[in-house]
Amino acid sequence: MNEIMEIIQFIFLGLFQGFTEPIPISSSGHLVILRSLFDIGEPGITFEAFINFGSLIAVVTIYRRDIWQLIVGSSRYLFNRDEESKTDFRYAFLLVIATIPAGLLGVLLEDSIGEVTGKVKIVAISLILTAIALWIIRNFHGHKDDEQLTIKDAVIVGFAQAVALVPGISRSGATIVASMLVGMKRRVALRFSFLMYIPVSLGTMVFAVSDVLSNPELSGQFVLYLIALIAAIFSSYLALLLFINIMTAGKLKYFAYYCLIIGILVLVFL
Repeated sequence: MNEIMEIIQFIFLGLFQGFTEPIPISSSGHLVILRSLFDIGEPGITFEAFINFGSLIAVVTIYRRDIWQLIVGSSRYLFNRDEESKTDFRYAFLLVIATIPAGLLGVLLEDSIGEVTGKVKIVAISLILTAIALWIIRNFHGHKDDEQLTIKDAVIVGFAQAVALVPGISRSGATIVASMLVGMKRRVALRFSFLMYIPVSLGTMVFAVSDVLSNPELSGQFVLYLIALIAAIFSSYLALLLFINIMTAGKLKYFAYYCLIIGILVLVFL
């Protein structure tokens, strides 16, 4: 019976975090709230990295054609100097630039971030700030296409992703807000935000796998982690499709309402 309950718990955590990862409500923040409400044990950074990898698979599946075009186009430009593929290479370069801030700050501030990760009040304040930011850009349409993006735009969005290291600040929310503030069109902002998520997720997954293989206690839970991963792939895929539809329809205000209400409730009652 205990084994069955443990499997159910991991499925639930996989579905829950997988669904909340792509949408702008902070998956890490919601896990903190969930643990506080139901006294669920700390799953750990390694578990979260596994679940994020599930979200990565969902992102790659939905944006597979864009990813393949960037890989092929960048290769043609690098090795054949195909001028028609220069746009793809430039876009890939901007994605790399945008990834650097979160990678550097994640390594430098790892201990500091860990100290505040489980503090539910910080999550509440972060959710309220996320709500305010989403409300500000709710009616933005933007004017920039992929070809008009600059290094400055990439750096700004990259630092927004770094800010999302704070629990309660949504990664997708922070990058979407920053993308819209620098003038990207909605679909351009969505694409850039989720494509720049790929290298970050891959990096955390590499560390997670090494932790599991080197830690006997974690390796004994590998099957449970795998079950949660599969659940996360399914829920992340559905959540990302939902978010794309809501974003393109200009209905970000509903996420703002949700984050504000949850943030206030947590601040008052937890």
